[in-house]
Amino acid sequence: MPGHVLGLFLKPGHGLPMREVQSVSAVAGQGLEGDASFGRSRRQVLLVDESILAEFNLHPGQTRENIALAGLSLTGLPAGTRLHIGAAILEVTGDCAPCALMDSIRPGLREAIRGQRGLLARVHQGGIISVADSVTIEPAPPG
Repeated sequence: MPGHVLGLFLKPGHGLPMREVQSVSAVAGQGLEGDASFGRSRRQVLLVDESILAEFNLHPGQTRENIALAGLSLTGLPAGTRLHIGAAILEVTGDCAPCALMDSIRPGLREAIRGQRGLLARVHQGGIISVADSVTIEPAPPG
């Protein structure tokens, strides 16, 4: 059973509050239009699944993720895994190391959430992503 997009968030600038949106344009090789990370090569999109948010009593967008997902687990997905989200395809580039901002949400959260903060991805194929879009996982190619 596929998962779905629970929430979409953009960073207008580093350190600024996240802006919740209903849809976003993902641009191949660039990231999400309107996000401060647009144009980066590796760290274009941060994805978090709702089970991690629930485990740490956090709300979607609170960990500065771009896409909150429901109905599937991102834990342990290797680099190269592709996520089909709406009309776009995102490719996992690795885990997101928690930053000091996590401790500003709750003291000790940075260490507690280590290894579970979410996954970084780049936009492999562009397209529109909207809240409630289905999400399916395409395993990374062997090797």
